[in-house]
Formats: sequence, structure tokens, C-alpha cells
Amino acid sequence: MSRQTEADEQKRARLAAALRENLKRRKAQARARRTAETEATDDTPPAQAETSRS
Repeated sequence: MSRQTEADEQKRARLAAALRENLKRRKAQARARRTAETEATDDTPPAQAETSRS
């Protein structure tokens, strides 16, 4: 039985690591999108930026 428990602990550790990596990747993607949106709106005049957001 201890082998099953050890396997379960290893599985939980792998899943936790995968979730952490996934979260890091998603945060990086969100930062990149936010940066791209900011750069796109900075290049357009304020009147056009407001109308393109709708």
C-alpha cells in the first residue's frame, strides 16, 4: 500500500508542477497581449483609439 501512496504523491507533485508552469505561461501570454494592446493604442490618435475599442 505504501507504494500506491508514494505513486499518488508523485502524481500530485507532477500535476502541481504542471499547473505552476501553465500558470506562468498564461501570465506571460496575458502580459504580452496587454503590451501589444498598449503599443497599438499608443500609435493611434485618442479619437481613433476610443472608437476602435467598441
